[in-house]
Amino acid sequence: MLDGNAIAGELFELFGREATTLTGSCSTCGKPSMVGELLVYMRAPGTVVRCPHCGVVAMVLVRVSGETRLTMAHFHLPEVPGGAAGLRP
Repeated sequence: MLDGNAIAGELFELFGREATTLTGSCSTCGKPSMVGELLVYMRAPGTVVRCPHCGVVAMVLVRVSGETRLTMAHFHLPEVPGGAAGLRP
């Protein structure tokens, strides 16, 4: 397990800026966390990112045809920076 800084490069690619210092909230437990505080597991077919408070899967990152795709089904960022190409609800 790593922290959210392990996905800093992929997030920069998607958002066009540093995103690990952004604060969002878990849609399951409601607790806020900076992206850099999230728990990252890189041994899956994609990268699984979990809430550090309740453990729910907050984000999943995968590479598809050379492009990084991000799903944030259980993590809400009040302001998604830069339009985020590849972002999936």
